[in-house]
Amino acid sequence: MSERKPPRSKAYQHPGFLNSKDARPLRILSEYLEPKSRFDYHRVEDTIVFMGSARIRSREDAERLLQGARAGKDRERAEMALKMSAYYEAARELALRLTNWSKELNHEERRFVVCTGGGPGIMEAANRGAAEAKGMNVGLTISIPVEEFDNPYVTRELAFHFHYFFMRKFWFAYLAKAVIVFPGGYGTLDELFELLTLVQTRKMRKPMPIVLFGTEYWRSIVDFDALARHGMIDARDIELVHRTDSVDDAYDWIVLQLAEKALGQPGATL
Repeated sequence: MSERKPPRSKAYQHPGFLNSKDARPLRILSEYLEPKSRFDYHRVEDTIVFMGSARIRSREDAERLLQGARAGKDRERAEMALKMSAYYEAARELALRLTNWSKELNHEERRFVVCTGGGPGIMEAANRGAAEAKGMNVGLTISIPVEEFDNPYVTRELAFHFHYFFMRKFWFAYLAKAVIVFPGGYGTLDELFELLTLVQTRKMRKPMPIVLFGTEYWRSIVDFDALARHGMIDARDIELVHRTDSVDDAYDWIVLQLAEKALGQPGATL
């Protein structure tokens, strides 16, 4: 009777090991190396990041919701959804205009590519605007225990799916040359304040223009003046963000900032 040989299995082909606690460093590293290889292949040099709520609807969706709404709370929610849909349309238009501007730069590399979290709401709006301008755009989705959402406007070759929030945030910050923050909830606030902390503490050394779009919303959600008044931040820290309600103003300010501070310095950096 012949001796049975043990099955051979290379470590990097062993699912049990790759999904184990011991292999966590490999999984983390893969969420750095695999996106990097794709960004390098498609010559994406840097990005303009759009952040904002996944819950904001397009105008057409909000109008349909209002038409079918009953009286009371349903009606109130539908009316608010229609009001907030203005931000979806603003993000869509701004992404379209910035993509058209970036395409006129005539670089072989892709500069200032629109990048979002790849989900619905403001993210969909920005990817949609970039796609309507026939530009490549990025979606950095995250695995969370909610129903999966298909954002059809993300460029297929630049659609990423992360397990680790901190690796996803790394790619937001590392490639970004400007950030536009629309109204949002916990996730948007988390991303905003992490970026502000990096800029305030100068751990992020590159210029980082940050736009807060929607002055009424942000004034009611975050009292930056109170933070300074209580001595929790310096008065100059309030000026780390540019506030506006205008697509024209946001576009002009971002283009000016990028032309002055980022155009001659392509590439990812912190």
